[in-house]
Amino acid sequence: MASTASVLASTVAATSSAALEDLRFSITDYIVFSLMLGASAGIGVYFGFFSKAKNTTEEYLQGGKRMPTFPVAISLVSSQLSGVAMMSVPAETYSFGFNMIFVVWAMVLAVPVLIYVIVPVFYENNVSNCYEYLEMRFNKHTRQLVTITFIMNQFLMLPVYMFVPALAFSQVTGYNIHLINTVVSSICVFYTMLGGIKAVVWTDVVQGGVMLISVLLVAFLGTSNTGGLSNVLENAAEGGRFDFNFGLDPRLRITFWGGIFSGLLMWTGKIGLDQSCVQRIVSMPSYTHAKKCLFMAGVGFLLVMSFTCFAGIIMFAYYYGCDPIQAGLVSKPDKLMPFFIQDIMGHLMGMPGVFISCVFSASLSSLSASLNSFAGVVYFDYIKPRINHTEAKANGIMKMTIVVMGAYCILGGFMVQNFNSIIQTMWTITGINTGAVVGVFLLGMFVPRCNAKVAVTGIAFSVLGMLWIIINGQLNFKAGLIKYEPLPNGLDKCDAPQFQVILNAINNQNSSTTPMPSLEAPRPITTAFDSDRDFSIYDISFYWYKVLGALLVFAWAIPMSYVWPTAKDEKQNPKLYSPFVRKLLNQPGPVLELEELPLKAPLPDDEEVKTKDNGIARDA
Repeated sequence: MASTASVLASTVAATSSAALEDLRFSITDYIVFSLMLGASAGIGVYFGFFSKAKNTTEEYLQGGKRMPTFPVAISLVSSQLSGVAMMSVPAETYSFGFNMIFVVWAMVLAVPVLIYVIVPVFYENNVSNCYEYLEMRFNKHTRQLVTITFIMNQFLMLPVYMFVPALAFSQVTGYNIHLINTVVSSICVFYTMLGGIKAVVWTDVVQGGVMLISVLLVAFLGTSNTGGLSNVLENAAEGGRFDFNFGLDPRLRITFWGGIFSGLLMWTGKIGLDQSCVQRIVSMPSYTHAKKCLFMAGVGFLLVMSFTCFAGIIMFAYYYGCDPIQAGLVSKPDKLMPFFIQDIMGHLMGMPGVFISCVFSASLSSLSASLNSFAGVVYFDYIKPRINHTEAKANGIMKMTIVVMGAYCILGGFMVQNFNSIIQTMWTITGINTGAVVGVFLLGMFVPRCNAKVAVTGIAFSVLGMLWIIINGQLNFKAGLIKYEPLPNGLDKCDAPQFQVILNAINNQNSSTTPMPSLEAPRPITTAFDSDRDFSIYDISFYWYKVLGALLVFAWAIPMSYVWPTAKDEKQNPKLYSPFVRKLLNQPGPVLELEELPLKAPLPDDEEVKTKDNGIARDA
């Protein structure tokens, strides 16, 4: 038996190796890939050494508030499309169906929320760091608590952003994945450190163009090689990939409601309440420019991400009945996309290089934006209050922070390589605190009666509650009570020669091995599409974590705002509330108590009130 198993293993390994040798990078692909990295580094060198700009923190972090609209819109799109999106989203739709598109379409709801509810508050209060708002609305402790969660998220996610494209490059070249991670992370740190936000935005423009071309090429060539759009739709429908789920059970992996609500909260938080994006939005010259930028970014995101989701459907239709994962050519779904690209584009000179450049472009844009904003938050919130600030010293410290974080990303790759599903891991990790962060911002903008004590305890309640739920959920996964098995595919339609030997070996293994019947009664479990267990909050899908985290903030804050009411002498500037809340309160201007007004005296005008509320009022 051991001998048979050994022969089978060697046969599979030899066949896989031979097949993969035909799916490696050519010299043209290396040239295309090197040109993309060279262009990114060149932009950093230009803005670091040759651009005629002042060496100030405002210039480094905000481009002097003179950034043009269209490039910033492209930059916002690029930074949302990390390598995780380009690799793991197609893997998700390949394995679990097209319900992922509801997360993407939630952007249609998120853009109006950003334009009319959140961003006006930042512009009216002249906020350059979104966490400044929390200090203005609540207090410094609230700001520090949320910036700690931001820093924690960056520590957890930045290694993932960089490791995923290294995974793709390793799949098509055979190079050591950690060597690739080191080289490309170093290039990203180099241009981000030198050029600041301008280098981030303009490299995102180049990388965004590469991404758009690549996604369209994948869609066109994949559909063509499958036999046309009708064949793609037919195969996907037969394989159950278009079985949309409108159920209300939050334990199912992803449904219409889970996708819409989690997507709305994620895009609102990621674009409108995360410093890496807010930093670019407030670099616009005016709110009008910011509105145009967000609208263009929303359209661009919907276009690219819809094609990315559909790429997984095209992959399934192409491999319908001949699954490379079951055949042993691909070890896990996150590696499937680069394999597919080499399969359908390998004969086209330079095309695989274009796609791998696309995956790297997506990750570099996310990594560079996050590094730049991370350096700004760390300096202004934790270092500046403790040193004698000068512009030169600030820029030097921020650049050094970027270098240190880049080194951390390289080391973090050794841990990320052990993750099974990248997209599930990301949503689970960020589910711990993202809901709390979004919740406290919305609390400040929507609920005037909530004070700092309510906000801080609300954040703590949400984070601790989500940590408890997620830990118990992971224990349920480990105990086998939750199993997300993908929708079925098979090997019954394999015609390609590189799959035939493996198929025969698998058939021989199946025919020579008689499985022992299980004497245990099947346990109730929760799957991706159904559950026969009694309802448990620990079984809810990871897609709901962010929504639940935000709801926990409000569930705590609303009742506690009556237990700890705002002091009567504590006044707030109405500009700290969202515009529509101001209208509901009938407060176009700041609130003044009647006792403060002299008898038979006119109300002060808006400018005087604004000055008073900022604590710099002149003597009457």
